[in-house]
Amino acid sequence: MRLPVLFGIVLLVTDIGHCQYPCVHPPYCSRGPMGPPGFPGPPGLPGMQGPPGPRGEQGPPGERGLAGLTGPQGPAGKTGPPGESLPGPVGPRGLPGPPGLRGPIGLPGTTGPAGPRGMTGRDGPAGPPGAPGLSEIGPPGPAGPAGPPGKTGPAGPQGPPGEPGVSCSCPDIKAIQQQLTKLELAITYSFVRKVGEKYFVSDKERRRFEKAVEFCSQRGLELALPQSEEENSALTEVFSDPYKTVWINVNKEKAQGNFTLDANNRPLTFTKWGAGQPDASVQDVGCTMVSKNSFWEVTKECFLYAYVVCQI
Repeated sequence: MRLPVLFGIVLLVTDIGHCQYPCVHPPYCSRGPMGPPGFPGPPGLPGMQGPPGPRGEQGPPGERGLAGLTGPQGPAGKTGPPGESLPGPVGPRGLPGPPGLRGPIGLPGTTGPAGPRGMTGRDGPAGPPGAPGLSEIGPPGPAGPAGPPGKTGPAGPQGPPGEPGVSCSCPDIKAIQQQLTKLELAITYSFVRKVGEKYFVSDKERRRFEKAVEFCSQRGLELALPQSEEENSALTEVFSDPYKTVWINVNKEKAQGNFTLDANNRPLTFTKWGAGQPDASVQDVGCTMVSKNSFWEVTKECFLYAYVVCQI
């Protein structure tokens, strides 16, 4: 089948080749007019397969497909080797068994280390009295506190007359006793100032005027009243910041002497009034105090708090 077709193709190519060149031999290459086109020939045979083209670029990954159906269960696997044998948890303690027979006495063991010291035991019973010791007199102990004075005993019989004494000037025993009594009383206070024979004492408390007079009276004393510049200065030593006033024992009734008498209506022998004092605006009752700079002043506000100082 292929041979006739190839032969036809050869003839066609030869004819075309003769028509491409001028006729050299006219009698042999004369041709008539072109005829109508012929019918299309049958399709040619497929050509030979060309070489494979180059590999294209890898495309993007496609979308994830749907999950497939679950496959059938496979057959059971073979039995594995036996596992390791591990001890289980400790079980509860069983009931004690009956006591066994007594064994033979063992050899004595070595002495163990000393144990910790035990707690002190209770006192044991008193032992029998010991033999008498040697009698030695030790040194005297320190003197104990003085005991209270004893009761006065009965008067003894009158003694024989003594020898004539020697004339001398003896100290006033009574005056010394009075001074000792004042000193014993003064040292019981936290504030003590001595000027001459007078003591100013205080617990450094502040009270109203009436309570100040009452405080000193309850102790058998009088509210302080300076009678000299030295006493007046000593009285102000009770001051402490910011309080700088102390009551003094001047008669508070203006009608009774216009503040020129003490509380016992005795004339004042010393005064140190400040400027404009006694205050003329005080009409009825006024209480006197020593303020800063040691000056005296009268105030109708007897309810104010000032230091309380008594005198012995």
